[in-house]
Amino acid sequence: MSSTPSPISALRSPALTLADRGQFPSVGLGFWKMPKPETPSLVQEAIRVGYRHLDCACDYGNEPQVGEGLAVALRDKLVRRDDLWVTSKLWNTYHEPKHVRAACERSLRDLKLDYLDLYLVHFPIALAFVPFDVRYPPEWFHDPKAAKPAMKPIAVPYAETWGALEELQHAGLVKRIGVCNLNLSLLRDLLAKCSIRPAVHQIELHPYLAQPRQLRFCAQEKIAVTAFSPLGSPSYESIGMARPEENVLRDSVVTAIAAAHQKTPAQITLHWGVQRGCAVIPKTQTPARLAENLALFDFALTPAEMAAIDALDRRRRFNDPGHFGELAFNTFMPIFD
Repeated sequence: MSSTPSPISALRSPALTLADRGQFPSVGLGFWKMPKPETPSLVQEAIRVGYRHLDCACDYGNEPQVGEGLAVALRDKLVRRDDLWVTSKLWNTYHEPKHVRAACERSLRDLKLDYLDLYLVHFPIALAFVPFDVRYPPEWFHDPKAAKPAMKPIAVPYAETWGALEELQHAGLVKRIGVCNLNLSLLRDLLAKCSIRPAVHQIELHPYLAQPRQLRFCAQEKIAVTAFSPLGSPSYESIGMARPEENVLRDSVVTAIAAAHQKTPAQITLHWGVQRGCAVIPKTQTPARLAENLALFDFALTPAEMAAIDALDRRRRFNDPGHFGELAFNTFMPIFD
C-alpha cells in the first residue's frame, strides 16, 4: 500500500492495495485455536457470508481441516480460487533454508491448494528441525518427553531463511512473502538485504497495543500490516496469558463509542484497526459473529473517537515469547525490547 489510507478511503473498499497493486482483503478469519472438528464447516460458512481472506499456519494444527472446507467450497462453486486470499506461515523449526520448501509444500498439501497468496515467517525464532514423521506440527518443545522439555534454539540468520522464501516466490508456490513479529531494527535490516521486499507484516495490534511506529514505518516502506489478535485479550484469557480486566471490549471508551454508533464493541475495535489502514483477522467459532465481524464498512469513526481509542494504548503485548517461552516452554526467548 502506498500510504496509510484516510478514514474515508479505507471505508470505501474492504481491501488494501499492496505495493504490487494486489488487493488484500482487509477483514479475514484467523484459525489460531480453531477446533479441528468445527473447522471445515466454519470455512464453508465464512465463505458463504463473504470472507475471502483466511489466515492459517502450520503451527495451528488445523490446516488439513481448513483444506477440507476449502475443497468443498471450491467444488460447490461458493467461490473461485482467484477470489480467495489464503495465508500460511513457516514454523520456527523450518528456518534452515534446506527445510523451507518442504514446509511450504506440506502446508499446500494440507490446504489442498496449488499456491499460497501469502507465506509468512511466523516468528524470528529458529529452532532445531523436527522431521515431519516425528511430530507435525512440531510446536515449541524439541522433545516433549524429555525430563525437562524445552525449546532448542539454533543459529540461522534471518536473511538466509528469507532468501529461501524468495525462492518459493520465484518457483510460483507462493504469490507473496512476508514477515511476522519483527521489531523495527530487524525489519530495517531485512529491507537492506532482501531481493524481494516483504509484502505484509503481521503483528499483534489492538487498542491496548496500538503500535503507531510500526504502522508509520510500514506505510513509509509500502508494507501492508495485518493485525493479529485485533480484539486483544479474549483469545489469551483461557490460556492464562491475560486477565479478564484487560479485555478492551469491556473498556468504557469502547463501549460508549459502540453505543453511539449502535454497533458492538467488537465492531468498533475491528473498525478502528481497519480505519487505521490495517487488515484485521479476528477469530470466531460463532456463525452469527462471522457476519458481525464483516459488517464494518457502513460507518466511520470520527477523528475524536479514533483519538480516544488511540489513547487507550498500554503497550500491553499478550503474545510475547519473552514471557510465555519461559513460563510454558522452559526457555527464555525474548524477541521484543
